[in-house]
Amino acid sequence: MLSVILRLATLFTVSEALHTALVVQDNTQTIFADEVKVPVVLGVMSRCPDAILCESVFNRVLQRVGDKVDISLSFLAKANASEPVYGVTCLHGPEECAGNVQELCVAKYHPTSVWWPFVQCQNFQGREKIGTPETAASCASAAGIDWENGEAGQCAGQDGQGEEGIQLLQASAAHSVELDIQKSCTVLINGEKVCIRDGTWYECENGHAPADFIRQINEVYERLNSPE
Repeated sequence: MLSVILRLATLFTVSEALHTALVVQDNTQTIFADEVKVPVVLGVMSRCPDAILCESVFNRVLQRVGDKVDISLSFLAKANASEPVYGVTCLHGPEECAGNVQELCVAKYHPTSVWWPFVQCQNFQGREKIGTPETAASCASAAGIDWENGEAGQCAGQDGQGEEGIQLLQASAAHSVELDIQKSCTVLINGEKVCIRDGTWYECENGHAPADFIRQINEVYERLNSPE
């Protein structure tokens, strides 16, 4: 119980960080709302142990550079016209498809400061509970989402089988193919694959610790926002 409380404390520390004002002072640099944020994509599967580990690493990254990034999740699933509910096959079963749907719906209808804590909360429950209606409702409540009446809950549906959510999952799976994401978790920073976690970290030329990702994001941020 104590470990869960500590984890949730960290989770909401990140949430507060992501609520940072549009203009913040970072040592000697002022970050303005109209400056370009760094696109960060995590290619994941909601019930994948590597994805959960990867997202925990980025939980620490966002504590430091959350105001500089535009983070999103792109889900891996195989198109399957004969799959009766989702139209795709999820590696860890239909429950994972439901978890993917829930996370996509929350991300569509809420800012990062809300959907990221929702994802982290799902992860904290243990991967076997991701995608269940009970976990979704509990984590929605923890993140301040009206799951029963709000748009995200309607999108996902009670069992993670909402029509809109299924469409989002199919589109996300197709987007992962377009990005050539083949492993969960694949990290892309500004459109470039920088690291993969699949049983172990590999193809991580610039490192895979939180500090390494923070450094890379800061470097890209400076480049994107440097005067021409």
